[in-house]
Amino acid sequence: MTEAAVAAKKLIPIVSFLRNPDNGPPHLAGCKCGACGQIFLGDERTVCSACSARGQMQPMTLSDRGELYVFSIIYRSFPGVETPFISAVVDLEGGGTVKGTLKNIAADPDQIQLGMPVEIKYEIAPRKDREGNEYLTFYFQPRSGNAV
Repeated sequence: MTEAAVAAKKLIPIVSFLRNPDNGPPHLAGCKCGACGQIFLGDERTVCSACSARGQMQPMTLSDRGELYVFSIIYRSFPGVETPFISAVVDLEGGGTVKGTLKNIAADPDQIQLGMPVEIKYEIAPRKDREGNEYLTFYFQPRSGNAV
């Protein structure tokens, strides 16, 4: 499903900091402290944990691009979860750090490079809940020209 189709369909975000607005594409929400400039994941924060400033947090849309900070290849997981998969932490352009799954690259440590450019992609989660609701999720993939 294309990102435009995901944006058009009303889906339940899989995490609290994922947004699927009616009038725009899906994105990750964050906030920035007006006192020290620190950026955080999620936009509900009222106090900066870096400088303790109150009332200085401003909501922002986080970048869909970043660099791989660290990764781990997971070989054992819950029943029904395909392995191996790559658990990754990404530093986003402009600030913010987020954990997710790295896809569209071999689960081979020789082919994954720290600092490699990645982008966020949005998709419908592969499973529905008991009521049949669909969920919007995200993952990372190497930026075009970097896929292996």
